[in-house]
Amino acid sequence: MKKIGFIGTGSMGNILISSFLDAKAIAPNNVYVTNRTLKKAHDIASQYDGVHVVEDVKTLVKEVDYIFLCVKPLQMIPLLEEVKHCITKEHTLISITSPLLVEELENTTDAKVIRFIPSIVNRALDGPSLVTFGKTCSDSDKECFLSFVKKISRPEIIDNNITRVASDIGCCGPAFISFIVEQMIQSAVEETEISKEEATTIMESMLIGYGELLRQKHFTLETLRERVTVPGGVTGVGLDVLRAEVGKQFNKMFVKTHEKYDEDRRLIHEQLNKSPKINHSN
Repeated sequence: MKKIGFIGTGSMGNILISSFLDAKAIAPNNVYVTNRTLKKAHDIASQYDGVHVVEDVKTLVKEVDYIFLCVKPLQMIPLLEEVKHCITKEHTLISITSPLLVEELENTTDAKVIRFIPSIVNRALDGPSLVTFGKTCSDSDKECFLSFVKKISRPEIIDNNITRVASDIGCCGPAFISFIVEQMIQSAVEETEISKEEATTIMESMLIGYGELLRQKHFTLETLRERVTVPGGVTGVGLDVLRAEVGKQFNKMFVKTHEKYDEDRRLIHEQLNKSPKINHSN
């Protein structure tokens, strides 16, 4: 059984640790966690008997096989500089941040490298995760890792060219959809006599059933919409409004997320260029 280390126990690090443990993908005594604020790491350990809290990243690296790097994009390079000399070719480095490419991460270390971008929906032990393997990962390495993350997600292997948009859909998507749903609830409250509590309860129940319809393959997105829409009916009138009002809003959203991604990529490249301790490609 591999020993798994998590550097960073913020929102996504916490979700990953809890998900893997709840899915019994890892035994608690094989989990090692550390965080800049150790209280967050101790909070997780208090929920799962056997989890090890480690005071510094170098000690953690020496104890584990898989190293999940669960820090913000611009914290990644300084972290790698700190632990570079502790990492060996026997380790597997797993970055959960999208702007740092696998090949750039490979240039920092002799370890095997994987980029694994999770989604908040993985907390329900389902939903997409995005995986990109480094060149030094063997077929058995890939099979082992995919088997591991399938315990909490449905991994999709992706190339760099669709990293941002795939993340927008699978990882940012829950936040985008939540915003749209909240707006729909608020509008219902403003325009009718329904209470926010009533509208929220009905909406949440509908969304759960909606997901089950798709999961059980009763409908596709298109056929579901067609089945609900009766010619000349209420749904059709509502869809007409959406078609007229939505316009290119989602196109604009994807443009903005890609602009932010490009900015993060530029800042990371600057860090790589300034770092005397990390070899990198131009």
